[in-house]
Amino acid sequence: MFKKELLQIESLLILGRKKLSPKQFIFLSSVLVGIAVAAAVILLKAFAHSVYSFATYINGILKLSFINSILPVIGILLTVLVVRKVLGGTIEKGTSQILYAVARKSSIVPKKQMYAQIITSSLTVGLGGSAGLESPIVVTGAAFGSNYAQQFRLSYKERTLLVGCGVAAGIAAAFNAPIAGVLFAIEVLLVDVTIAAFTPIMIAAATGTLVSTIVLNEDVLLSFRQKEIFDYKNIPLYIFLGLFTGLISVYYSRKFLKTEHFFAHLKYGVYKKALIGALLLGLMIFIFPTLFGEGYESIKTLADKNPGKLLENTLFADFSNNEWVLLIFVGLSMMLKAFASGITLGSGGNGGNFAPSLFLGSYAGYFFSKLLNLTGLTDLPVSNFAMVGMAGILSGLFHAPLTAIFLIAEITGGYDLIVPLMIVASISFAISKRFEKHSLDVKGLVKKGNVFTSNKDTNILWTLNIDTIIHTDYSTLSPQDNLEKVRNLVRRSGSEQVIFAVTVEDTLIGTVYFNDVREVIFSDNPLQVKDFMTIPQQIVNYTDSMEAVMQKFEASIKAYLPVVKEGKYFGFISKSDALEAYRNKLRAMNFD
Repeated sequence: MFKKELLQIESLLILGRKKLSPKQFIFLSSVLVGIAVAAAVILLKAFAHSVYSFATYINGILKLSFINSILPVIGILLTVLVVRKVLGGTIEKGTSQILYAVARKSSIVPKKQMYAQIITSSLTVGLGGSAGLESPIVVTGAAFGSNYAQQFRLSYKERTLLVGCGVAAGIAAAFNAPIAGVLFAIEVLLVDVTIAAFTPIMIAAATGTLVSTIVLNEDVLLSFRQKEIFDYKNIPLYIFLGLFTGLISVYYSRKFLKTEHFFAHLKYGVYKKALIGALLLGLMIFIFPTLFGEGYESIKTLADKNPGKLLENTLFADFSNNEWVLLIFVGLSMMLKAFASGITLGSGGNGGNFAPSLFLGSYAGYFFSKLLNLTGLTDLPVSNFAMVGMAGILSGLFHAPLTAIFLIAEITGGYDLIVPLMIVASISFAISKRFEKHSLDVKGLVKKGNVFTSNKDTNILWTLNIDTIIHTDYSTLSPQDNLEKVRNLVRRSGSEQVIFAVTVEDTLIGTVYFNDVREVIFSDNPLQVKDFMTIPQQIVNYTDSMEAVMQKFEASIKAYLPVVKEGKYFGFISKSDALEAYRNKLRAMNFD
């Protein structure tokens, strides 16, 4: 029955595409993508919240967090089992795959990602893995947008636009924050879209927010309503908070990647590795229950008037009224979050770093302000600093200050904190950028030599296929060939070939550029090719990216460069052909 209804909807959409203008159909599509993504968000968030409520109820009975330590072990092992038995043995994690798909794969996201992220992240994070659901939500949203566009054979730019719609709807629905959803899609993924592309992305974000708000209880979402008045006299300390969160962002990024890499490359079977990582994570959660799951409930507690509730049902419950013990507990939780998240993902779980960044930011803001208050130096509004700290870490980790500013402004119910948000987010971004050139999600791509979408020229060059612009049919010379042989080749090729490779058993040893040796070739000198050939300054490897090829053109100041494949001469590549391919791709990628 359900399949029949889907076919009917698809038939109506096919008819709608014929009746509506392309722009109208995109608007309709953005609404449908927003609804689909919001449904995925509702499913994930409701499940995660239910598990947390169950764990809290059991812990209230046992008076100690035994269940919190057991659930993540079950979740990670189940995730690994599903990946192995259902998803073909592998699953890509993090929003970097969307960056890669947009830049390198013409915005084609595998159909599997429409459900793989939902299943695995709900098991990992929903059962207490120390990660976030937002990155899986972003990937799922992008997959919905991409596959919808593929189903209706939309163009590359329309497909990319719907990828952005899916991403915006996901973030908007997850936080009830439509502006942040739009900004995240634009700032992190689609950095070069024009104003015209904003409309469908805004429609998708508004749709996702509306559906999520109608269905989900506010308790499930991360939101705050208690704020203290902003005092401009605290601006110097907000500046220092920006510096602090910037440095903490760098710390988290480096420790998380090292921990994830360590566990991912352990030389054990996948189940044994998952069990080792999950048990270690369970031990950490037993001591610091705040590391359980997304951590949003503990963020709300920390911003509350009685943050000492964090220590309830922990080993430190007897010290819940001791502010110094609470401060140390918060500080240790903050520093351990990078390891907990790294273990969760490295040992086989699935999730992201969006929620951990908010957790870390809240704890960093609380720790910073509470420490100063306890020393008697100041009397800072701790809840404000905890909220603003979230913007600092989010901005520092993802290099997305606008998203950070407006997300926290939206989830706090207004723009009363906009000035400190701007100060902290911008300073944290500057500090993080100083030590880490690329954001956390992009670093993995860069290490593999892949593209990242904050550089439009790089993106376009990466989408070009080097095979389409290599001349492999050019005639070659040997070092012993005489001038008569060269003249015959020149006459035969006419203007089609102006450069020749000199090879010995298919190995490139030099080049002859006709314009450079014109006078020599048509003289009567008894010369051989080896007497006037030149050694190329730059040689293109067949596996080089087009970005690397263009850099070699700039370094050599030549119109043609030889290409070698597996150590053997393969052909020539022309700079004019490469630039023409770039211009064609640029025209195709323009959003109008």
